[in-house]
Amino acid sequence: MNLREREQKLKTSFPNSRIPEFPNYEIMKAINKIVSSAVPLNIENVDTDQIIPARFLKSTNRSGFGKNLFRDWRYENDDEKKPRPEFTLNDARYTGKILVAGKNFGCGSSREHAAWALKDYGFDVVLSSFFADIFKNNALNNFCLPVTVSDEFLKEIFEAIDGDALTQITVDLESQRISLETRDKKELKSAFEISQYKKTCLLNGYDDIDYLLSMKEEITAFENKPLTPNAI
Repeated sequence: MNLREREQKLKTSFPNSRIPEFPNYEIMKAINKIVSSAVPLNIENVDTDQIIPARFLKSTNRSGFGKNLFRDWRYENDDEKKPRPEFTLNDARYTGKILVAGKNFGCGSSREHAAWALKDYGFDVVLSSFFADIFKNNALNNFCLPVTVSDEFLKEIFEAIDGDALTQITVDLESQRISLETRDKKELKSAFEISQYKKTCLLNGYDDIDYLLSMKEEITAFENKPLTPNAI
């Protein structure tokens, strides 16, 4: 269903409501359980200008930002022919749908393009011990799951990946659990928190419009409910 079809469905479902215009966007895929190796970025205080430099913010289309993710760290003098071999995205040992980042990830400006770049590159999950609030909300809105773990657990994850670059990490959104097994067969587990509203959206592939449509019967019943004196 494209944007205009979704707007029309919303207007048809709620004919007495004022439906705003929405900017263009892609339909996102639901997230349930991610099992993947990970890319380690053991750097604290990574700000959004490092995630996606300001000179790449002109586009309003979400696609294409992945090629410029961590651009200034990936290349020398902004030259794609000169990748920095020491940077994690250029290290062939590390691949996967999970980025493991240091504390205070996504600080700085509120640009949503940072979440776009991570998602477009192929990351479905970012693990850290702390996220900047605005970045965290932007990531959730773009189906890139930010998972907050303790400092101690984050350290253990980095150590596990350092011991074996192919370490598989399981992030189960339904149960809100993260688990992995180290090279010496030690099993690491931790729970994580997420708002129930965003959890429902991610599990079902809902954006805010889809969520509203899923509540059509409840909303209609409320609208048709007679007013009582206490409700005025």
